[in-house]
Parts: sequence; structure tokens; C-alpha cells
Amino acid sequence: MRLLLHTCCSNCALHPIKSLEQEGFEITLFWFNPNIQPYTEYKERLESLKRLQSLWNLEIYYDEDYRKFYKFIRLVCGKEMDRCSICYRLRLEETAKKALELGLEYFTTTLLISPYQKFDKIIKIGRELEKEYGVSFIERDFRDGFREAMSLASKMDFYRQKYCGCIYSEAERYLKVIDYE
Repeated sequence: MRLLLHTCCSNCALHPIKSLEQEGFEITLFWFNPNIQPYTEYKERLESLKRLQSLWNLEIYYDEDYRKFYKFIRLVCGKEMDRCSICYRLRLEETAKKALELGLEYFTTTLLISPYQKFDKIIKIGRELEKEYGVSFIERDFRDGFREAMSLASKMDFYRQKYCGCIYSEAERYLKVIDYE
């Protein structure tokens, strides 16, 4: 059972990797996150994942073309209230395509560990992409391992982000008041 795991960051990957390996999956990770801004934030998260790869001897495919954030911005601009669904679809669709290209049977995402993500939307989009690409989407609620994963990430001295990744979530974190007009 070969699976492609979309990976948003090293921290969120810890529990899903362990959990899926216990289920018997052979896991390959995929870094595709054009939503993460600014570039310094993107690089911190990417370097942290590369450290995890080295420590755990992981197979990871990286799409490091940072210029793809322009596509994310174009897709979201004027639709800020639905940006998470747009972002999930963009990243999961690229993951489904990559899994198909690599001949893997399954795909899923580390986004399913975060209590801050919209779990039901991620599942819905994963199911839709499963039908569209013919690669099975693995639905797992990894949220029960979130605190443990964050504790382990801290012990491993991984970079700990302070917001989801996009400029909108960064603004929401620091401004506390949201007005998209």
C-alpha cells in the first residue's frame, strides 16, 4: 500500500507518518505549498522538513517553485472568505496528480492533524479528487495526535510556525480584526 502524503510542515507530519506506517502504508511525502508567505516563512518550513527527512530517512518529493504563490494569490483574490477551500483544492489536486504520476495507490494530507484546519472541507475535496484522478484518498482524523506531535517537534527543535501560512492567516493572527474590504 503506497501512499503520497501531502506535507505542510515537519511538525504536522510527525504523527501521520507514524500512524500510517503502523497501518502498513509505504509513505512518500510531497511538499507543495504555494500558499505560504512570505518567502522567509516558506524557507523556514521547507528547511525544517528537510531536517526531518534527514533524521528519519524519508522519501520526499519537493515542488520548490516559489513563484507558484502567484497562482494561489490569483485564485484567492476577491474570494478571501473561501480561501481555505481554494487552498486545500490547489494543494490536494497537485498531490493527487503527483500520486498518479508516481503510480501510488493512495494520497492524503498532514492538514488533517490540525485542529485549526477545516477538517470536513479537506475530506470533501479529497473525495472529489479521488473520483477525478482515480487515486484513493485516505481519510484519517489525526487530530488526536496534534499535541503530542507539537511536543515532539519542540523536542526536536523544529521551526514552529505561528499561522497557517497564507498572508490572510498571518494578518488575522496579528490584526485580530478582519475586514476584507
